[in-house]
Amino acid sequence: MRVGAVGAIATAVLAAGLTLPASATGSTGQTPAGPDGHRATRAALESVVQEGPPGGIARAEQGHDTWTGSAGTSDTTTGRPPRADDRFRIGSITKTFVATVVLQLEAEGKLSLDDTVDHWLPGLVSGNGHDGSKIKIRQLLNHTSGVYSYTDDADFKRKAFSTDFLQHRHDTWTPRQIVRLAMSHQPTFAPGQGWSYSDTNYILAAMVVQQATGHSYAHEIEQRILRPLRLDSTTVPGSRTRVPGPSGRAYSKLTGELAGPGEPNSTTYDVTELNPAFAGAAGEMISDNRDLNRFYRALFSGRLLAEPQLKKMMTTEPVKDMPTFSYGLGLMKLKLSCGVEVWGHNGGIQGSISETVASADGAHVLSLNFNGDWNVHEQRVVEAEFCGA
Repeated sequence: MRVGAVGAIATAVLAAGLTLPASATGSTGQTPAGPDGHRATRAALESVVQEGPPGGIARAEQGHDTWTGSAGTSDTTTGRPPRADDRFRIGSITKTFVATVVLQLEAEGKLSLDDTVDHWLPGLVSGNGHDGSKIKIRQLLNHTSGVYSYTDDADFKRKAFSTDFLQHRHDTWTPRQIVRLAMSHQPTFAPGQGWSYSDTNYILAAMVVQQATGHSYAHEIEQRILRPLRLDSTTVPGSRTRVPGPSGRAYSKLTGELAGPGEPNSTTYDVTELNPAFAGAAGEMISDNRDLNRFYRALFSGRLLAEPQLKKMMTTEPVKDMPTFSYGLGLMKLKLSCGVEVWGHNGGIQGSISETVASADGAHVLSLNFNGDWNVHEQRVVEAEFCGA
């Protein structure tokens, strides 16, 4: 499965991305040294672009060494090549930022992971079998709440991922409107009785952050993470529709799903401008590869979370029928074909598929983005970088 940005992505993509055959694998788990050490990664990046999205960029860091690569084009009209410092919509990678803030608040004694959703948002999660008094904050963060994902709603998917998007791209969705939509459906399962990726979980988690602090989750991310780490290319846009420069364009087939086979002969649409409020805390953020690498390196090195909180974040839930994949608190753990384990998150939103993964200590980290959302096999790049040629 791909843990995508917004739920429609998560469900459609989680099944494909993590089971793709690697384009280059080995048995050592070490990236080859020297000037050609990223040859396999570069080849994988190029192969993904040849089969689907217009362009891609990647940045790998290991110790003091940094490598950047690009392929294709960032703008099909002008032919502008991708730039290493291009910004893009990161989709569900947003969830790691949100979970980090929640865990910081726990360390400060402002909330507990064992608090119920009803404790902070009384009466909000109710109807059709949903009961916020039985759901803990921890279960929101690790997707064991059973809360229905609003991005699975048929009408939402039509407005967001089919050609109807072109008429709805500037719509504003509020968190309460999103939760009401989710509550119009039955839960996926009883709290704690399974695992299912739900974007509604992180809409709710952000609402808890606001109740616990008196500030929006965006404000807390900016004050606690973006400013201290000087992540100057990272923003929480709210309802702002443009991606700040430098940036390329974002493209979609608008076939009703993201990163699937798509329709090779169908029209390609420019979906760069959109109101990301429909994604909210589940996937609205914008960043670049340098900032994402810096964020995850800081996270895994203990700069953002104390050891007890980081341990909780990296305590994962197994996913049925996926022995190489498990999910923590806003983090996924993936065992690659060569036996190497990496941690991080991926994300998809209209016209943008991204991923950041790192070794458990943050010493080796890779971030990547493709500016199209069809036929994207980004896991090849991860396999090539961490398993080598």
